[in-house]
Amino acid sequence: MAMQQSEEQATRNGIMALEQAFTGVQRCQGDVQSTSHTLASHYGGADGGKYKSLLEQWDSHVDTILINLDRMVDELNTTLTEHGLVQGSSSEIIDQEYSRSTAVFDELNGTNTHSN
Repeated sequence: MAMQQSEEQATRNGIMALEQAFTGVQRCQGDVQSTSHTLASHYGGADGGKYKSLLEQWDSHVDTILINLDRMVDELNTTLTEHGLVQGSSSEIIDQEYSRSTAVFDELNGTNTHSN
């Protein structure tokens, strides 16, 4: 059964909204990571440790959100391709951006295990 034009447009709009959300969450994650790196050099003791732990926990939750947004985009793209339509986005681009944000976080935390 062919997808109606209104359903196709709604699916494409959903993909676009998810991509915008992904970019916005990623931007906020970068801001927090940058702030974390700056403040980590100024905080010490128990307060600094708790603050770092909080930000690491938050970052872990953000990674989960980004992964779920990526999966939702994949599902919507699959829906389009199953109906013989062109994908609404390139999940490769989203995967690249996710990898880039993870690499930045690892670099800021000194946990980068990849050589450049």
